[in-house]
Amino acid sequence: MPAPRASQALSRFTVLDLTRVRAGPTAARQLADWGANVIKVELPEHLDTSEGMGGPRHGSDFQNLHRNKRAITIDLKSDAGRALFERLAAKADVVIENFRPDVKTRLGIDYASLSKINPRLVYASISGFGQDGPYVKRPGFDQIAQGLGGLMSITGEPGRGPMRVGIAIADLSSGLFAAQGIMVALLEREVSGKGQEVATSLLQSQIFMLDFQAARWLNEGEVPQQAGNNHPTSIPTGVFKTKDGYLNLAASGGAMWERLCDVLGAEEMRTNPDYATGKLRSQNRDQLNADLGRHFAAATTAEWVARLNKSGVPCGPIYTIDKMFEDEQVRHLGVVEHIETADDRGTLHLLAQPVRLSRTPSRLVSPPPERGEHNDEILREAGFADAEIADLKAKGVV
Repeated sequence: MPAPRASQALSRFTVLDLTRVRAGPTAARQLADWGANVIKVELPEHLDTSEGMGGPRHGSDFQNLHRNKRAITIDLKSDAGRALFERLAAKADVVIENFRPDVKTRLGIDYASLSKINPRLVYASISGFGQDGPYVKRPGFDQIAQGLGGLMSITGEPGRGPMRVGIAIADLSSGLFAAQGIMVALLEREVSGKGQEVATSLLQSQIFMLDFQAARWLNEGEVPQQAGNNHPTSIPTGVFKTKDGYLNLAASGGAMWERLCDVLGAEEMRTNPDYATGKLRSQNRDQLNADLGRHFAAATTAEWVARLNKSGVPCGPIYTIDKMFEDEQVRHLGVVEHIETADDRGTLHLLAQPVRLSRTPSRLVSPPPERGEHNDEILREAGFADAEIADLKAKGVV
């Protein structure tokens, strides 16, 4: 019986996933959630000394990263294990790895080696700082990339020191960019018939995510600074205390400023010469925020959200994670999917893909696999006889 697929969109592709921790598994999850046959390759348990890198297998983090995949164990340091992997790679469409750049070459499973076996192979690598260069041997970690990539210098409040973003944004973005690169390479293969290498790094992805902040330096010579909850270029934008909590506001531009003043009944602010233009509002940001704060303190967050949205002024509450999942629009969007596990863990509640396709949607079809859960199944699909499988097990290769 064929393995269930999460979608028909990528169901014709087979992916060998050699990754661990977060960036690589994120890339593989994208492909798995869109229906690719993703085979998670891990070390046999007796050889794994990673001490749970990426968190415990049954923990929520690991479970969220590895749904819709199958799993096989292979000792890639053994001759028999490499031969087994090469046999799988000969029929695969994609290999994804996030070893340190020298490790794959030492194991003999680098692109140069595998492309001789399978010229149509798309081989994706994710590293901390790139596949070569002066930092190639440095260990990569999300927070290090956030700092080196400039993000921590513009995150947080002025004068409080550098601040890490609250998610592993370098890991996640590099995984997403790797998945995009893989799909681009697969599309190009339909024209050329040839595979190719795809490479990204936490550092490159983090820098790309700077977006307009990087463009400010590259083109205007401005070094962006920390601005806290204030938007660095659009005023008034920020967080304001209300009667019972906080309000998020984004009312930049002349027309939006006029609407905001109308809702607040703040004729004195509309006619204040210090606020007459966007440039002046930016120059007098602190004074403006103080004046706005006095108005917003007079009503509750819910009252302001209703009144401002009715007038077309962008605003919203600031939720804790639990409250966010209770929001009516979040519930309507169906951002959470549920799947039953085969053991006593019961139902898993996992984040759904944020993109909808009308004919080939993504869905959860299988919980994260146990280590080596599909060894026999995958090996038989690859043409291994039962006697060969038994021999591999006896030698500790799988």
